[in-house]
Amino acid sequence: MRVEDLIVYGKSKIHSDHAKMLLAALLNVNSLELLNYLNQEVKEEIEMAFKEKIDELAKNRPIQYVIGNVNFYGEEFIVNESTLIPRFETEELVENTMIYLDEFFETKNLRVVDLGTGTGCIGLILKKLIPSLDMTLVDISEEALKIAKENQKQKGLEVTILKSNFLESVPGSFDIIISNPPYIKEKESIETIVKENEPSIALYAGKDGLDCYRTILHQCKDKLNKKFMIAFEIGCDQRQAVTELIYQELKNVQIICKKDLSGRNRMIFIFSK
Repeated sequence: MRVEDLIVYGKSKIHSDHAKMLLAALLNVNSLELLNYLNQEVKEEIEMAFKEKIDELAKNRPIQYVIGNVNFYGEEFIVNESTLIPRFETEELVENTMIYLDEFFETKNLRVVDLGTGTGCIGLILKKLIPSLDMTLVDISEEALKIAKENQKQKGLEVTILKSNFLESVPGSFDIIISNPPYIKEKESIETIVKENEPSIALYAGKDGLDCYRTILHQCKDKLNKKFMIAFEIGCDQRQAVTELIYQELKNVQIICKKDLSGRNRMIFIFSK
């Protein structure tokens, strides 16, 4: 079959954008370049793989898991069902962290820990952008850490990777703590494709969705250097609740809540005074 024939076949089963994305990944080209290959004959093994994966997508499996990777901050990261799929909002967390890091710290020789690292995308991107950072990636899931290690190896970055319940088993103290922790309420309604595919351990955080923030904020009091910053991604309705938790656990801090590009409260930054 030709590229055009496979696109038509894919569009008859699933959303056309996903069909093109999948075929582009199998052909190792950019999806925008497919138009240049419409008349090209596709090898039988690629045709078979395409049709098999189309069937997976038709069963409501996320395309990132089907393809096996995701683009985050311009970099390709390996991803599978043991890790949360990185989202655009988390790119904004990284972007704002970079801005505040420049404003708040005089040096870039900082100790940073990425809690609940999953694929490792947050910590690895920060390490790539600022090589002088002493970066530690932490997750409680051994399967997620395997993916983080694969991504670390693929990018050739020197970081420490540890299994721990957030900071519980992590030695030393840090200048920066960054985390996109689970923050969905136990009985909260979420998209079916997310609920049925992504790991629940990376999604849910107790009855009110705040358990992970409670744990991190309680643990971090003895893990922070004198001058510090904590960067959290939060649910869009959690600003007030997370702020109250912060003031219960930490003294003499400044808190800044940032909106995402959709105008929703999605990030909280905590600074030592």
